[in-house]
Amino acid sequence: MSSSAAPSSPPAIQRVAFLGLGVMGYPMAGHLAKAGLDVTVYNRTTAKADQWVAGHGGRAARTPRDAANGAELVLACVGNDDDLRGIALGEHGAFAGMAAGAVFVDHTTASANVARELAQVAERQGLHFIDAPVSGGQAGAQNGKLTIMCGGQADVFGRVNALLAHYAAAVTLIGPAGAGQLAKMVNQIAVAGLVQGLSEAIHFGELAGLDMERVLQVIGKGAAASWQMENRGKTMIDGKFDYGFAVDWMRKDLGICLDEAKRNGAALPVTALVDQFYGDVQGLGGHRLDTSSLIWRLRALKTPKA
Repeated sequence: MSSSAAPSSPPAIQRVAFLGLGVMGYPMAGHLAKAGLDVTVYNRTTAKADQWVAGHGGRAARTPRDAANGAELVLACVGNDDDLRGIALGEHGAFAGMAAGAVFVDHTTASANVARELAQVAERQGLHFIDAPVSGGQAGAQNGKLTIMCGGQADVFGRVNALLAHYAAAVTLIGPAGAGQLAKMVNQIAVAGLVQGLSEAIHFGELAGLDMERVLQVIGKGAAASWQMENRGKTMIDGKFDYGFAVDWMRKDLGICLDEAKRNGAALPVTALVDQFYGDVQGLGGHRLDTSSLIWRLRALKTPKA
């Protein structure tokens, strides 16, 4: 009597590369090193990569291709579509250094189109691609509490989700390639409206002479409660905007949302308006302020009483 052995699972991933050591990527790569993985890093500014290695060990590579050479998993967190293409494609790109069957996971907030494009290129080269934008900001990256929305094949996701959990509180497969980026757009659309609503509420209450810290404590226990209110309400009252996600980045993200809406026919009137408001914040010099600085705009535009 003969029996067939069950298919063996792929060996656990040990060698990884991380491309892009900005405010998000730097701590994310650090979590992987702390977990005992063999990490090679690449950053456009080489001094940043050397600094990371001095603090975490591993190795700094001078090109994405060099970083990806021998890595079973390559992770990236860069600025935009063009940056992503730049590190993934071409003679010195990561795809050129990856072995067949290796996985490229992209944490950049980018367009769904570039995610689908790179997934197709990866497939032709015998590689795997997952778009995996994150939410939770710099604090989430540092604390290992990010939310990760993924697009790709289920079996490939199953190979990497436990590893992504080293810096995430939740890792979820949404659908095929591009679905992770679309889910991130949904997230940013919701956040934009919430922050503007909270800004208007606090501004109104302040002009009405209310103790807004006390008001937020009360309404934060009811239907108005949100992460933004709990984590940014008091800092907005205090006029402190050096937390989390910069206005410049939010405008980039909302631009992606509005471009996608033109393609799929979605009406985003509030999102378009809030995007303009963030443009006003930039005009006031608030490019690097946290997104909660929308209230700063309202205070700056307030007309004094006659």
